[in-house]
Formats: sequence, C-alpha cells, structure tokens
Amino acid sequence: MREQEIIDLLLRHNEHGMEALLQYYGPLLRYMIASILPDPQDQEDCLSEVLMRVWDKIEQFDRSRGSWNAWLTALARNAALNRARKAQAASCTQTLPENSASAEPTPEEIVIRREREERLRHAFMLLSSKERMLIYRKYYYLQSTAQIARELGTTERAVEGKLYRIKKRLRKMLGGDGHV
Repeated sequence: MREQEIIDLLLRHNEHGMEALLQYYGPLLRYMIASILPDPQDQEDCLSEVLMRVWDKIEQFDRSRGSWNAWLTALARNAALNRARKAQAASCTQTLPENSASAEPTPEEIVIRREREERLRHAFMLLSSKERMLIYRKYYYLQSTAQIARELGTTERAVEGKLYRIKKRLRKMLGGDGHV
C-alpha cells in the first residue's frame, strides 16, 4: 500500500488506514520511540498515543510543510519526549518557592533566541547531508552514540569524533559564541 493510500484512508477515518499505518510505519515509529524511552511498556503506551494522535490530527498533515515520514517521526519524538518529561517531573517532588523568578523569557531573550536559531539554521544547511543526518540522529532523535555507531557500521569513537568536528565547524560558522 502506498503512502498516499494510507493518508487517504486515515482522512476518511477508515480503520484499515490505522492497520496499514501500523503495518508499514510501526517499525519506524517504534524505532523513534525506543531511542527515547527505554522501558518496553512505556514504548508501547507511547506508540498507542502516537497512533491516536495521527488519527485525531491527520487533517493537520500538510505536505508543503514536510514529508509524511517527517510528520510521523516528529509526532513520535514529541510524544516520547513528553512522556519522558512527565516521568522525570513525577520523580521530582521538590517545589519552587513562591517568590522565584519566572521561567518565561523576556521579549529581548525571545529576539536573541530567534536570531541564534536563524544563524544556526543557516549554518546547519551548509553541512553535508550526512553531517546533518548525524546531528539529527544524536540531538534531535536522541539516539545513543552506540546505536548510531552500530547502525552505521563504525565505532563509537569514530561517531564521537565526527560529531566533535561538526560541532567545532558549526561554532566557527556561528562566530565562536559557543551556542551549539
């Protein structure tokens, strides 16, 4: 079954679309989730949550904003990160005093962050596609160095060295302000 057929079934809220989604994209979604959530039960719960989000939000998929795979992996990544954050927050029982500073950024901080993000986006696009994918795998998909090395058929040390050189080059492109 082709990608567009699955999307069309999901848009019509046809249950065969969910079956096809799980059959064809389940391994990709599980792969994304497993790199963030180590517990198998959490992984399965998260996968169920992702499938429900796809079902509920399929109308929001816009091919002009990104590919189907990118949309699915972003949903899986975000759901897994949210689940991991909730678990971490539940384990932290410490409360903040009432007079603590607001965690909200100031308008100046927002402008500075946007400028940095734009500079980083530009520098990132100057990297080769292999370098970008390595950065994505490590820092966006949160894969371990061991997993990346295993899947690329290289050593962890080689992956760490490549990441170090890429980050060093990005720092140089960004003016050496250390925000990479």
